[in-house]
Amino acid sequence: MITTQLLRPESIVVVGASNNIHKPGGAILKNLINGGYCGELRAVNPKETEVQGVPSFADAKDIPDTDLAILAIPAAMCPDVVEVLAKEKRTRAFIILSAGFGEETHEGALLEERILETVNKYGASLIGPNCIGLMNTWHHSVFSQPIPQLNPQGVDLISSSGATAVFILESAVTKGLQFNSVWSVGNAKQIGVEDVLEYMDNTFDPEKDSRLKLLYIESITDPDRLLFHASSLIKKGCKIAAIKAGSSESGSRAASSHTGAIASSDSAVEALFRKAGIVRCFSREELTTVGCVFTLPELRGKNFAIITHAGGPGVMLTDALSKGGLNVPRLEGPLADELKSKLFPGAAVGNPIDILATGTPDHLRLCIDYCEEKLENIDAMMAIFGTPGLVTMFEMYDVLHEKMQTCRKPIFPILPSINTAGAEVSAFLAKGHVNFADEVTLGTALSRIFNASQPAANEIELFGVDIPRIRRIIDSIPEDGYIAPHHVQALLHSAGIPIVEEFVSGNKDEVIAFARRCGFPVVAKVVGPVHKSDVGGVVLNIKGEQHLALEFDRMMQIPEAHAIMVQPMLKGTELFIGAKYEEKFGHVVLCGLGGIFVEVLKDVSSGLAPLSYEEAYSMIRSLRAYKIIQGTRGQKGVNEDKFAEIIVRLSTLLRFATEIKEMDINPLLATEKDVIAVDARIRIEK
Repeated sequence: MITTQLLRPESIVVVGASNNIHKPGGAILKNLINGGYCGELRAVNPKETEVQGVPSFADAKDIPDTDLAILAIPAAMCPDVVEVLAKEKRTRAFIILSAGFGEETHEGALLEERILETVNKYGASLIGPNCIGLMNTWHHSVFSQPIPQLNPQGVDLISSSGATAVFILESAVTKGLQFNSVWSVGNAKQIGVEDVLEYMDNTFDPEKDSRLKLLYIESITDPDRLLFHASSLIKKGCKIAAIKAGSSESGSRAASSHTGAIASSDSAVEALFRKAGIVRCFSREELTTVGCVFTLPELRGKNFAIITHAGGPGVMLTDALSKGGLNVPRLEGPLADELKSKLFPGAAVGNPIDILATGTPDHLRLCIDYCEEKLENIDAMMAIFGTPGLVTMFEMYDVLHEKMQTCRKPIFPILPSINTAGAEVSAFLAKGHVNFADEVTLGTALSRIFNASQPAANEIELFGVDIPRIRRIIDSIPEDGYIAPHHVQALLHSAGIPIVEEFVSGNKDEVIAFARRCGFPVVAKVVGPVHKSDVGGVVLNIKGEQHLALEFDRMMQIPEAHAIMVQPMLKGTELFIGAKYEEKFGHVVLCGLGGIFVEVLKDVSSGLAPLSYEEAYSMIRSLRAYKIIQGTRGQKGVNEDKFAEIIVRLSTLLRFATEIKEMDINPLLATEKDVIAVDARIRIEK
C-alpha cells in the first residue's frame, strides 16, 4: 500500500535522530534539511531537546500527529514505536532503516510480522526494514550519499538492495543522469519492486510522471504482476531497464532432458523480460548507461557515424556496435570527399570520421552538419572527444551542446577525460546533458536497447490446436515421468505440430515390415534409455533389411531397452525446441540449433508461454546462429515461418497442459520448404 503520506508527507519525524551525521539517524535528518523539505520536521531523541536545529522529543508518545515516521533505532524497539505512531499519532507511512529483522534471524522475522500487522491494520505504508530509505522531489528520506540531481522527468530507480542503489547512484551521477525518485525496498515486507511498479502503472500521468524506470531486482516474488505492470507502463510510453541478480536452486539441479540441463531460472527471467519489453542489463555501469541513452531522442535506425579525434576509441566503438548488430557504414563518394577536403590533411572520413588531435571545434561542427543534413545513411552520431591535457575543451563541448539541442538525429557525447578535463565535463553536464565516458559500454548498452523486444500481445494463438484432445490425452496417462512415444505423437498432432511418421515395436518382423513399407534408408532408435545417443541407441542411414535386423538385435540388448522406433531418414538443418516448467513463472520455451549443438554451444533463446508470433520471431532472430537459419555461404536457409509457427503451437499446448514439466523436440529437421519434428520427449508430473 503506497499512501500520499509516504510520497508527499506534510510532516516527518525521525525516530533515533542524532547530531552525529555519521549515524543513519543523523545522516537522514541532514539530507532532509539540505534537500529543502518544506513540511514540519521533528526528531525523537531522549537525550536532546534539539537535533540539528530540529525540535526533539523524548518519546514518540510526545510528538504531534505526523504523516511519515523514519525509524533509525534497534530492531527490537521498532514494533512498539510503530504501534504508538500508527494508533495515537495518525502516522500512515513508515520507513524503517534498521536491520536485524527477517534477513538475520527467526526472532527478527517475528518482529517484522508484528510491524506488518500494525501498518496493515491502520492502512499505512511500510518501506523496509533494512533499507536506505526513499527519495523523491518532495523529501530526501535517505541516509546515504550521493544525492543526485532531482527533477520530475528524471529516472525512477527501484532497488531491492540499499547498498546497490547507492552504487548505482554513484555510477549515474558521474554520467549526469538525473532522477525523479529512488526507492530502496530492503526486506520488502509490505512494499516490494512489483508493488512500486504497480502503483506507478495505476497512477501514471503522461503529462507529469517520469517515463524512465531502472530496476535492480534480487527476487521476483510475483512474475505475473511484474510482467503485467512493466509491459503496461512500456505500452504507455515508458522505458524500463533492469538487472536481475542471482538464480534459484532449480536452475542448477541435475536434469534428464536437454532443456532441463540448459534451462534455469535465469532463462525464465530472460523470457519474462523479453515478454514485458524490459531492457536487460548485467552491471551497474550498463544499467546507468542504458538510463542515459533513454534520456536522449529515440533511435530511428541502426546506422551510426563516429566522429572523433582519437582513432583507437573509434575502432573499439565500431567493434562494440557491430557485435550488437548495429552498423557503422562506410562513408564514400562525392560527399565524403567534399567533407575530407574541408578538414586538416591526414583526417579520415571513411567512418569513423577522425578529425585528428589538432581538429578544431569548427571541424566538429562541420562533421555533425554533414551527418545531420547531407548523409542520409546516418541515423545517429557519436562524438568521442577527450583531451591530452594540453588544451581546454570548453569550445568543443559548447559545439556539442549547441548541436544536441538543434539536431534531429541523436548525438551521443563520449567525453572520457573526466579528470584532465573535469571542469569542462562538469560544465557540460550542468547544462542538463549526460556523458558516456566509456565507448564500449555505450555500444553494448545501445545494442541491448535496439535488440529489446516490444511488449507481447496477451492473446493466445488457438487456431489449429485441439485443446479438448490435449486434455483427454494428458488425463489418460496413468503415471508421472517420461510418457510413451505414441502419447508424444498424439500430443504433437493435437497441437498441429508436424512429426515424422514412425513405428515402435519390440517385434523385429513388425519393425522390418514398417521400414519396407515407408522405404529405405531409415533411422532406428532405442526406446527406454533417456539419452539414446550416449548408449549407442541411434543408428542413421540404415539402407536395407539385413542391416536393420542386426541393429535391432544389438539395440534390444541395451539396458532398459524395451522396443525400437523406426522412422524414414530425412535430411535438413537440425533445430531444437524445448520447454521447462519454472515455479511461479510457468513454462519457459527455448529454441536454437538442434542435435548435439544445443548443449555444446548453448546458443538458445527463451520465451515465456504462451507466445505470440512476434515473440517467436524475436527468439529466432536473437540466436547467434540466426545466419545459419537464414542461409549462409551457399547453404539454403530454413523456413523461418514454419519454425516460428511450431514454437507458438508448442507454447499453446503447454498453456493447456501444465502437467508437462520438461520436454524436447530435438531435432526438428528443417528445409527451405518445411520443418518437421523427428524426435521428442515429454515428462509430466500430475
